[in-house]
Amino acid sequence: MCCLQMRTFLFCAWVVFYISVLLAARRMWSGKYVRNPLARAVFMNMVTDTDFTAHEVQEWYRCCPDMLGETLRPLFVQSELDVDTRAFLQRSTEKSGWLFTQLYHSLFSTVFSPVMSRTSINGFLGRGSMFVFSGEQFRRLLKISPDWRGERLLDLGAGDGGVTDVMGSHFREVYATEVSPPMKWQLQRKNYRVLEIDEWQRTGFQYDLISCLNLLDRCDQPLELLKDIKRSLVPGSGRLILAVVLPFQPYVEMGGNWVRPKDHIQVQGKTWEEQVTHLSVDTFQKVGFDVESVTRLPYLCEGDMNQDFYVLDDAVFVLKPQE
Repeated sequence: MCCLQMRTFLFCAWVVFYISVLLAARRMWSGKYVRNPLARAVFMNMVTDTDFTAHEVQEWYRCCPDMLGETLRPLFVQSELDVDTRAFLQRSTEKSGWLFTQLYHSLFSTVFSPVMSRTSINGFLGRGSMFVFSGEQFRRLLKISPDWRGERLLDLGAGDGGVTDVMGSHFREVYATEVSPPMKWQLQRKNYRVLEIDEWQRTGFQYDLISCLNLLDRCDQPLELLKDIKRSLVPGSGRLILAVVLPFQPYVEMGGNWVRPKDHIQVQGKTWEEQVTHLSVDTFQKVGFDVESVTRLPYLCEGDMNQDFYVLDDAVFVLKPQE
């Protein structure tokens, strides 16, 4: 009995110590402590206060069309905070307040981060869901009606399938790729057809829509990826929907380390508008794509003990292969 009481006491003491360390780390967390270049880039783009004013929310979607290239101006689609986006933010805020769940997630991440990727940890825990666009925003970009149906969708790097769900209702067949085994299980549970990352280009058929969402800056050969996508689209009607975090800061994960990709896309410009214009002209057109529409959206991710949610700045394009 005495031994059991001692074990219980030690466990409780360890939990208190662990929580104290987390709270202390939270207080000291600031940009100067972030040494990894990728982590620094993400941190500098994070919103550190989730009590947003109306003006701050408008900044997520703001664009000055006059600063876009002449050919891009009429293609810009103005987006705004809608019902689905609000619902995601509300769910994220509620989940970040589940103290014991967040403590469990934090402990699990601390223990397994040396041997597992962050994506796989999130897959096991069922956390870290992303939000790129709502169903309404997706349809406005593609200029389709709610009852429009296509044949095949391919979602590259689909994660847990949250964004795939938004697009998948418009297609008879939905395919996805994902590197993380836990995320693959999540996709298979939703009955999506999971393809290997070197398999989707050689299936013998083509796709009506391929989505490549926030993958270009985490790919070792992004230009080759774009060329493969172009060859895999249905001629004439096939489209690519592509999201890119701006500022564009590419890194790939190699054996637990973040390194520069083999093919490095240089994106010039200081403003969101200048970078979007440079990407459209210097990258997309050179590999054989024209921009059909583009919008500015927040790239949202579920939060943790430190923050209700995280947000990065996205440019979302619909691209069509050149004739």
